[in-house]
Amino acid sequence: METVESSDIRNPTKTSGRPDNDNRPRLDEPALSMGRSVFPDGVTARIYQPCRSATTSAKPRKDWRLIFEPRTAPFIEPLMGYTGGRDTLTHVQLDFPTLEAAIRYAERQGLNHVVQAPSSGCQAKVSNRQASEQRHVFSDVVWQRLQLAWLQASHNYGAGAKAAHIQTALSEPETFYASPMEVVDDPVLALDEKLAVLKNWAWNEYLIDLATAEGMPENARPTRRDEVELALLALEGRTQRFQTRLSPVCSRIAA
Repeated sequence: METVESSDIRNPTKTSGRPDNDNRPRLDEPALSMGRSVFPDGVTARIYQPCRSATTSAKPRKDWRLIFEPRTAPFIEPLMGYTGGRDTLTHVQLDFPTLEAAIRYAERQGLNHVVQAPSSGCQAKVSNRQASEQRHVFSDVVWQRLQLAWLQASHNYGAGAKAAHIQTALSEPETFYASPMEVVDDPVLALDEKLAVLKNWAWNEYLIDLATAEGMPENARPTRRDEVELALLALEGRTQRFQTRLSPVCSRIAA
């Protein structure tokens, strides 16, 4: 627990012999706006911002909560084995719209209080949401590149057989090819076109793998992401060898 602010208004070691229903202001303690505090001496309040439950899809909580630290140790109930305690303040929780409102309430009541920074669970949920947004952005970029590759192929080669070949390979590569390695060996496609087809295939397999992990398998078959990754590695090796053979030619042309 990370504590970012604390306040010690009353001395917890001091005890009072006054009854709980005595609302007269004390002379040896800070004056309270509504007379004597309704809480006993020596209690410590903890103010924190609760995270959203993992079992709900509602918006994250924005309010702050004030609870009281236990003053006595818990014990095991001998009959049923429940965890119990004799401190009734542990069952009290107060919600406030802002952190400032919670702090002002604790100060008005003369409570010793600590402010707990947001937990790492909330930050993890924010990171997961950012990762989800990045995946959506990646899918949009891949689809735009695939459309651009098809338009370029249609423009360069007209409405011939190669344009239709590329369009089918981009839209449904898993039905057009028996295996991802056939994309690497396809003599009709250029290197950048093969790369676009394999990236689209990898994205489709990722969606199938994600659906299977969530208990909703598609197409009644296991994912082929490993085969697509091997095909991408093979294509990358061929691209490097092609660039290595092309470098001396470019040097002679430049000279």
